[in-house]
Amino acid sequence: MSPVHSFSVPRFRIRRRPAVPTTVRLFPECPDVISPKQVVGSPAPVVDQRGNDSNRGTADCPPAFSSIVTATRSASSPIEERLTIFPGRQNPGEGPVRTVAAPLVGIARLAASSPRAETRRKSEERPEYFVLPVKSILNRCDSKRVPFEWTINPYRGCEFGCKYCYARYTHEYMEIDGGEFEKKIFVKQNAAALLPGEISRKYSYESKASGYTKAEHIAIGAATDPYQPAEREYGVTRACLEELAKREGLSVSVITKSDQIVRDIDVLQAISKKSALSLNITVTTLKPRLARLLEPRAPRPDLRLKAVKELRAAGLHVGVSASPLLPGITDQEGELEAVAAAAKEAGAEWFFSGVLFLMPSSAKEFLPFVKEKFPRLAQQYEDWYRKNGYAPEEYRRKASERVLRIRKKLGFASRPWEGWRPSVGRAQLSLGWDVGEVSAELGRGKSCAAG
Repeated sequence: MSPVHSFSVPRFRIRRRPAVPTTVRLFPECPDVISPKQVVGSPAPVVDQRGNDSNRGTADCPPAFSSIVTATRSASSPIEERLTIFPGRQNPGEGPVRTVAAPLVGIARLAASSPRAETRRKSEERPEYFVLPVKSILNRCDSKRVPFEWTINPYRGCEFGCKYCYARYTHEYMEIDGGEFEKKIFVKQNAAALLPGEISRKYSYESKASGYTKAEHIAIGAATDPYQPAEREYGVTRACLEELAKREGLSVSVITKSDQIVRDIDVLQAISKKSALSLNITVTTLKPRLARLLEPRAPRPDLRLKAVKELRAAGLHVGVSASPLLPGITDQEGELEAVAAAAKEAGAEWFFSGVLFLMPSSAKEFLPFVKEKFPRLAQQYEDWYRKNGYAPEEYRRKASERVLRIRKKLGFASRPWEGWRPSVGRAQLSLGWDVGEVSAELGRGKSCAAG
């Protein structure tokens, strides 16, 4: 049985930190390397930040921060955390300074003790893989505006390395710089084994938002692509889908940029026979060179559209997301229309797009990228996004009207559930995919995707 999917005792170490100046390494050299075949299985006890076996709390919550704790990160040392004390004075700029270690807590502590995961990949450009022990895989989304109550994120981090990715902040919960999002990938241990019990305890088939008439919705891939290259080796996404296929009356969606999703047509069909299932393939541009620049390691746009066609041929419900719409980059006259037309030709049933939303951790990566690759747009992006995560309201309004015209012209539904109903007695939760609504609210509700 694979350690990523099962082991009987915790394999990570809890280290006591001395009260002297020290550097905390996030990824210690560990003699135990976990193989891909050891990823899915029975849940194991997880040690919480107190060093106890406990069911209290969750390993996927953000760590507690102190205003006097600072973190310095570099390529050679992902985390160097020190607590600085200024004895006997108010001004820290005067007199001697004593430095002691500040302990990591929560998900940061678990990440710091995560063993490396074995990989067959030999390329020097491959990311580092680590096995992250978790207590929960079904994570609650508390926002009232996002179109789902629950998220499943099989991995933390995403190798596709999309320059605009809003989810970079999730690495900061582990005290890792958002720039490492595509370089350090955490494989969630025992995810599938945890899922049945969590659905039984947490999930409701009568959501409050729907007036207790429709099932709560589970979104797979809200903060990491569930079909990134890691999935070929570790199979956490498929293992979770296989558990969902055993249930009836769920409402589930998957969003991905990868054509690897067609590998799981069999289990997706099994889910769709018992539950409401919608699949969303993201295509932001049809230009291969531009796509490679913006989404360096994601599959080509034509491969994603081919996946749409194969999924539809298999009788599954599929739509295309053209989010985010990048001002001055992917919004030229006819470009969004071309993506929509290609999606329609591939058989997509719905189409949506939202204007770029930039959280601070994403802006730190994306704005320098724009300055380097699109210098003529650099000042506009600085003006729009340096102090505000949203594009101007007028731009968003025009983009929304443009998407509505596209839908009307090509006969697209705006929502996954329009024109069909699940084969079970419970209807699918009404979602909201209008322009800007999802991407903007994801920025507000960090807890939605933090898992």
